[in-house]
Amino acid sequence: MSASSAFNDEKGGSSSVGEPEYGHDPASGGIFSSDYKRHDDLKEMLDSNKDSLKLEAMKRIVAMIARGKNASDLFPAVVKNVACKNIEVKKLVYVYLVRYAEEQQDLALLSISTFQRGLKDPNQLIRASALRVLSSIRVTIIVPIMMLAIKEAASDMSPYVRKTAAHAIPKLYSLDPEQKDQLIEVIEKLLADKTTLVAGSVVMAFEEVCPERIDLIHKNYRKLCNLLIDVEEWGQVVIINMLTRYARTQFLNPNINESLLEEGGGGEKTFYGSDEDEDEDEEEKEKKAEVAAMAKRKPYVMDPDHRLLLRNTKPLLQSRNAAVVMAVAQLYFHLAPKAEVGVIAKALVRLLRSHSEVQYVVLQNVATMTIKRRGMFEPYLKSFYIRSTDPTQIKVLKLEVLTNLANETNISTILREFQTYIKSMDKDFVAATIQAIGRCATNIGEVRDTCLNGLVQLLSNRDELVVAESVVVIKKLLQMQPEKHSDIIKHMAKLTDNIQVPMARASILWLIGEYCEHVPKIAPDVLRKMAKSFTNEEDIVKLQIINLAAKLYLTNSKQTKLLTQYVLNLAKYDQNYDIRDRARFIRQLIVPTEKSGALSKYAKKLFLALKPAPVLESPFKDRDHFQLGSLSHLLNAKAGGYQELPDWPEAAPDPSVRNVEVPEWTKCSSREKRKEKKVEKPFYSDSEGESGPTESADSESDSASASESGSGSEESGSGSESEESEDGSESEEEDDEEEEGGKDKKKKKKELKKPVQESESIAPSSALKSYELLHRITGEGLSVEYCFSRQPFSSDANMVAVQMQFTNNSTSDTKSLHMEDVKLQSGMRVKEFPEIELLPAGESATAVMGIDFCDSTQAANFQLCTHTRKFFVSIQPPVGELMRPVFLTENEFKKEQGQLMGMNEITEKLTLDVQCRNEHAIVQRVTTAANLSRVPCGSDKEFAGRTVTSGSLVLVTVANKEEGAAQLTVNCEKMVIGTMLVKDILLALTQ
Repeated sequence: MSASSAFNDEKGGSSSVGEPEYGHDPASGGIFSSDYKRHDDLKEMLDSNKDSLKLEAMKRIVAMIARGKNASDLFPAVVKNVACKNIEVKKLVYVYLVRYAEEQQDLALLSISTFQRGLKDPNQLIRASALRVLSSIRVTIIVPIMMLAIKEAASDMSPYVRKTAAHAIPKLYSLDPEQKDQLIEVIEKLLADKTTLVAGSVVMAFEEVCPERIDLIHKNYRKLCNLLIDVEEWGQVVIINMLTRYARTQFLNPNINESLLEEGGGGEKTFYGSDEDEDEDEEEKEKKAEVAAMAKRKPYVMDPDHRLLLRNTKPLLQSRNAAVVMAVAQLYFHLAPKAEVGVIAKALVRLLRSHSEVQYVVLQNVATMTIKRRGMFEPYLKSFYIRSTDPTQIKVLKLEVLTNLANETNISTILREFQTYIKSMDKDFVAATIQAIGRCATNIGEVRDTCLNGLVQLLSNRDELVVAESVVVIKKLLQMQPEKHSDIIKHMAKLTDNIQVPMARASILWLIGEYCEHVPKIAPDVLRKMAKSFTNEEDIVKLQIINLAAKLYLTNSKQTKLLTQYVLNLAKYDQNYDIRDRARFIRQLIVPTEKSGALSKYAKKLFLALKPAPVLESPFKDRDHFQLGSLSHLLNAKAGGYQELPDWPEAAPDPSVRNVEVPEWTKCSSREKRKEKKVEKPFYSDSEGESGPTESADSESDSASASESGSGSEESGSGSESEESEDGSESEEEDDEEEEGGKDKKKKKKELKKPVQESESIAPSSALKSYELLHRITGEGLSVEYCFSRQPFSSDANMVAVQMQFTNNSTSDTKSLHMEDVKLQSGMRVKEFPEIELLPAGESATAVMGIDFCDSTQAANFQLCTHTRKFFVSIQPPVGELMRPVFLTENEFKKEQGQLMGMNEITEKLTLDVQCRNEHAIVQRVTTAANLSRVPCGSDKEFAGRTVTSGSLVLVTVANKEEGAAQLTVNCEKMVIGTMLVKDILLALTQ
């Protein structure tokens, strides 16, 4: 019995109730002890009527699993508690079942009805756990049940359950691939989901089930790009890798001009190199056609969607997760213009401070990048210097990078580093350093002699491995100009007595044989010595001895004829058949007999032909055809499940496939036209299609019903398009639009998303707060104030209208008031106010600009310019101005609130200010703090609105308690906005 089992025996033998997990398998010899009852106490606790005992038992069992103990024999006792009413026990039971359902399938099948009931549980965690257990039972008979459960979960109101449904899709696909078509429908539905929690998981399912169906990505492309920053880290990695492949099929190569110039150069050579007169006219035509095609294609303009992807992934280079940084780096390497790829270098160098495992992967990718894009890593040369604490594999990769980065300017620094490395105790590393010196000498002609002299000095090193590696590298370098280096060849010939490493001995023999004419006196003597020790040599050395003998026989047969025959006779009876065959072949070739064929005439040409010098190349040279960061790239071999990186298309595919149609009611002159115009439910808006990626991709349809209600009005005095209904839904009965802007629309409402057009009824203009943009002293007489007008911005429904008042306090006129140098965060947009040509002294003027803050409180920075000066200013919105009011009935409010529970709900208790305890004061303060509308007839004070950009619902409830106490509840799909809004409203109600 092993020591470990004896230890287990000792532990298990004590029938301690507190440590039942130390029991072991009866087969290990403990059958005669009381250990076979090791889990009886846990089974009793699980059979108990007390929930506290069951909970304790489940905690101990889950702890056992976490420590790697086997708890499968408790399956029957645990599975009975799946119907337990205690929510905590139920959660732990599902954790256990997920672990063991695959092993104990028969018992799990008995409880399948309970799992199906769990799918209807009001608690989202239980619904998700039940689906997870169901998808873990790998039995084909329940495939229809699993499919039904996944379809229902995909429509669940909880994002967490929808995420679990996405996780279950690949499991079902691997169990029954015939379900692919139905699963693709579910994936298509989940891809349209607007929550960040689901995005990563559904893209993973897409990659597993149908990676070839890129048509499913078209409509969701912009939304995925915009959601990317908020998705969890592993979801970001999956989405970025998928979007890399997508972009390679949908956009043109941004470096196409360079490749065209190269092709043009090639065309020139073939044209001038032609000698056939009859083909000259045709070739000239071809040449002209090539040049014309090149001229046509030269002005490359990047697709806005391509730019959107690059812009939205760039901030992720600062992620704390190395995998995310690596994913963005490979995306930039494969997709970005050469001028922009440099941004990834700093991020990758930062990762080199991480664990050695991360360093290994990063250096593999850097080594590949440095072959094509050497320049971007040159400023960080010192980051690749080797530390004594680095593991060998990291040292070798850093050497590779340093060798790739070597050029005429930095080679002296790098060679000094290499000199230090040769003194290392790590022999593998020293060997790699010597090879690196050889590659530097090959690539940079100026230092070839210096490197060669340095390597020759290493031949006197005490360490045999260093000498051997130096010999191998010197052999390759000498092939480039052997006639200059006969002294080195003589010096190496003397080493045959001392060097025992087979590869080094073989290299020396090859050199002497190849350049025997340069050392005519030494070569025969070397052969004599080798013939003596022939039988004791390694096979690789024997083969080179035979070659040396053959070459000397052909060039100096007087001295070496007998020696050659002796060596060939020894080889004839060698144990290795390769050596026997080689000897037989060479004897027939160099010693002509009557039986010899015509080939023996050419023996000298065969053996003494000039051989090209070897090209010392990086082992990473051709690795970039694998997607960087992938396992296939790491192994330099195609791994299972790897998807090839597609080639760039010759012509740009149609970019309109990524446009999502938005109903524009004002363009339809009649009700009939509107009914004919059928559109898919949009999940994000882009106003004209062509400005696609600059639009925020978060605006989407919340309504699951097919009925749609739209409202629109034309503002008097402007011919602009109407405010669009946020979810693009259209009711079955609609009235024709009124021509004038102030009239209300009477509509039969099936859904609840009608934006309130008249914001004055909610927040009177007196309540609008003004902010100072430019003080009159700073502005040299020009002062600017702005306020958020809470009116729909006429040009773009996704923009917040900002009203600006310019006052000229100086004595001279101000001319040409306009904006310049707008600096925005990713996804934000600005519609500039029209230029004010003249603002006379002492007068004021008003202008309106639109800003799409992309549902964030990030500031919009720009320069305010006059004809003489420029002033840097910024507008930062309070969170309450990022929304617009919507009209909801009380029932609709309660229904929506019920769907925004859990993580989407924030509740705070507060004590109302003395002046703020009546209903009117509460309503006024809340609507001043946030642009929301009051829900009529509510028992509490209820307010509703939607965020301007994405249309996410925002619900606020203020419930009065006794003595000024109150409870504030905010339900919002965007948790960040919800948190900030709670703080602002709390401040408004308690001041």
